[in-house]
Amino acid sequence: MNNNGSDINRQRGASGLVMLVMVLFFGSLLTLLLKLGPAYMDDYTIQEALESLNDTKGLSEMGPAEVRSLINKRLSVNNVRNLSSESITVDKDGDRILIVVDYEVRSPVISNIDAVMYFKHAYDMSGQ
Repeated sequence: MNNNGSDINRQRGASGLVMLVMVLFFGSLLTLLLKLGPAYMDDYTIQEALESLNDTKGLSEMGPAEVRSLINKRLSVNNVRNLSSESITVDKDGDRILIVVDYEVRSPVISNIDAVMYFKHAYDMSGQ
């Protein structure tokens, strides 16, 4: 077994520059996750609230304003505050109700750089 130190020279870890680049890269990913994550969580909550309308009794007898008010109440209970009433469109045709939610969220990332997320969902429900 010849141990003259040549193996030690070949076994090296990551350099300081590589470690700095890795920290900056993963730090940037974490920052994006923390900035964009809440908008996607709110969108998931909005989807769940609208899908739960299918189980609402008397939905076909409600007018568009009442349906919009019901949606706003459910979103308020779930602490979704960044969705305006103008983003929700309710069309009624007999006992069929078409709900379209179309909105965008702007989230500041760094200084004057914003991330824009666009969401659009359509729900076709028949009243019960």
